[in-house]
Amino acid sequence: MGYKILTVDDSKTIRMIVKKAFASYNCTMFEGENGVEGLAIAAKEKPDLIILDITMPVMTGTEMLEKLKTEKELKDIPVIMLTAESGKDNVMKIVKMGVKDYMVKPFKGEQLIERAKGILKLKPKD
Repeated sequence: MGYKILTVDDSKTIRMIVKKAFASYNCTMFEGENGVEGLAIAAKEKPDLIILDITMPVMTGTEMLEKLKTEKELKDIPVIMLTAESGKDNVMKIVKMGVKDYMVKPFKGEQLIERAKGILKLKPKD
C-alpha cells in the first residue's frame, strides 16, 4: 500500500507538476483547488502528506493549515507549503504553525521529491 498525497493548489499546472513528480512512486494522488476542497479531501482520505499552496481563492493555504491543526484526526499530517512569496515573515508564520517544510515557486519536481523523502519513506513503483 502506497502513500496518499494530497496537493492543494489553485494552479492546475502546479498540481500537474506535483502529480508528475510522484508518478514513479507508489502513491495515490488527490487534488483540490482551494482550502475548502483540500480540507474536505483531507478529512475523507487522511493523506500521509499534504502539499499546500498559500495563495488561493475561497480559503488560503494558511487558513486551511490553521483548520487542519485544530482537527484531532488531521493535525499530525505533515504539510509542505508552496509559496510564491519567500518573505521571511510569511515563512516564519507558517513554520510556527507547524509545517514540515516549504518550497518557493517555481520549483522542480525532483526538489519536491527530495523534500517529501525527508518526511516519507518513498519507494519507487515496482
